[in-house]
Amino acid sequence: MFLLGGACGYENTYQAGFGVYTTALSGALFRGGEACGACYQVMCNSRLDRRWCLPRASVTVTTTNFCPPNHHGGWCDPPRHHFDMSMPAFLRIARQGNEGIVPVLYRRVSCRRSGGVRFTLKGQSNFNMVMISNVGGGGDIKSVWIRGSGTRTWAAMHRNWGANWQISVDVRGQTLSFRVTLVNGRTLEFFNVVPSSWQFGQTYAARNQFI
Repeated sequence: MFLLGGACGYENTYQAGFGVYTTALSGALFRGGEACGACYQVMCNSRLDRRWCLPRASVTVTTTNFCPPNHHGGWCDPPRHHFDMSMPAFLRIARQGNEGIVPVLYRRVSCRRSGGVRFTLKGQSNFNMVMISNVGGGGDIKSVWIRGSGTRTWAAMHRNWGANWQISVDVRGQTLSFRVTLVNGRTLEFFNVVPSSWQFGQTYAARNQFI
């Protein structure tokens, strides 16, 4: 019961550290991919729907996808704030039998993760892309820098899409460090998290984590 792919590019959200409680967001919340990794506490609004809402039940979900608009009054059309949640998450707050639309209350919450931030290497020689996952604290990333052992200077990366960050510099054969700043302003540096023997497709977990 996990999602594959999606607009955040996590590929396998369970392996990315997000479990089965995930959600797609409408554009008003998704912010062009900046919201990837953000956590929300969602509660079914039983005052508006007593039949299908589970009273006082809530679930914390991680943003892993985008719910596109259809521009014909759909639930994900702007300016609506809509959560298209995974079935396990939905059934934490609503009764089975109405796997559809229920009114909700929500708020941003801190993400709790097991282990450190993860870096997955993608791309090719002149196009390096890194997927960053299992981010705690605020969860959503504002900016990323990379530093190779052969350069010793921080170079800004650019968001390619979702949780994937790119730089057109060949860093093969170098030990890699990263500096990550979240939307809330918190910054952490992950020194030598990727060894010089790295290969494309491999994932490396840091020892430190946002809280």
